[in-house]
Amino acid sequence: MFAPLKNDTFLRACLRQATDHTPVWLMRQAGRYLPEYVATRARAGSFMGLATNPDLATEVTLQPLERYPLDAAILFSDILTVPDAMGLGLSFAQGEGPRFAHPVRDEAAVAKLAVPDLEKLRYVFDAVTSIRRALDGRVPLIGFSGSPWTLACYMVEGAGSDDYRLVKTLLYSRPDLMHRMLQVNADAVAAYLNAQIEAGAQAVMIFDSWGGVLADGAFQAFSLAYTARVLAQLKRTHDGQVIPRIVFTKGGGLWLKEMAALDCEVLGLDWTVNLGHARALVGHAKALQGNIDPNVLFAPPAQIRDEVARVLDSFGAPHQGAGPGPTHIFNLGHGISQYTPPEHVAALVQAVHEHSRRLRVK
Repeated sequence: MFAPLKNDTFLRACLRQATDHTPVWLMRQAGRYLPEYVATRARAGSFMGLATNPDLATEVTLQPLERYPLDAAILFSDILTVPDAMGLGLSFAQGEGPRFAHPVRDEAAVAKLAVPDLEKLRYVFDAVTSIRRALDGRVPLIGFSGSPWTLACYMVEGAGSDDYRLVKTLLYSRPDLMHRMLQVNADAVAAYLNAQIEAGAQAVMIFDSWGGVLADGAFQAFSLAYTARVLAQLKRTHDGQVIPRIVFTKGGGLWLKEMAALDCEVLGLDWTVNLGHARALVGHAKALQGNIDPNVLFAPPAQIRDEVARVLDSFGAPHQGAGPGPTHIFNLGHGISQYTPPEHVAALVQAVHEHSRRLRVK
């Protein structure tokens, strides 16, 4: 059904196999920093018009690959498609973030939550298949979802938040309702990611974007436990191929040792974590992904190259043996800013490939 894979560097690194360079892809690599994306979104009329059109989602997913020799593509979509399919009424106003028409804030609203009919998300799965075909084996395709806790933040707050007051009020005053919501979210996320795998995703990523806002103890109970619930339900293989699972918790460095016990292949790190320390703490059981500060991309190319080298060097000697070993996937510590100069991304990708190859010949 799909063309053979020509560049498997990313998948090999996910599975802790030696590679001839450190693979690189960027969170939000298809997005507003690219003028061609802005033009395609204008044609679509809205963000949701773009995300729900498989042809246009395919177009914008491939746009960064036309500019840069990235080692993976990531599905163009949004983390909030699942609660939208639950009937919460997702919208994106121009220049603003996502907003839900029907936030979940009381017992009655929580009681109505259920794993949605996946046919409501058919546009996502059609986009996955379309992108995979359009890639023609160039690089692997990553599918993704928000984590149960991150979805709950938006579902309760109704939009983005500076203080997470509403969702934390529910968590502390009615933990039973929060657990009920997270159970539904976890089962929905697992079903959603499995459907992406069946449609053609070759790896999947869980974005726990707001796990780091939780207190110690609350993180383990309300974020980590439900990420684990998702992972336990995910397909390990499809069409004879292992499907790597990536977990990224922004602000999760404090709990890295506990996250190392998750049943996944890759842990993503934000820019506050030293890769060498993470490697020592996690051991060789997980590949690591990350973790340059996205704002480095506003510096001149010479400084970008220096920071790339610093991140690559901080991981330590690349794995070059025959069996599994410690591996690294280069990425940002969070999503790319919409104000990033596209030519600076080119400098970063080139620097990753060149410096990581030099490290392997020493």
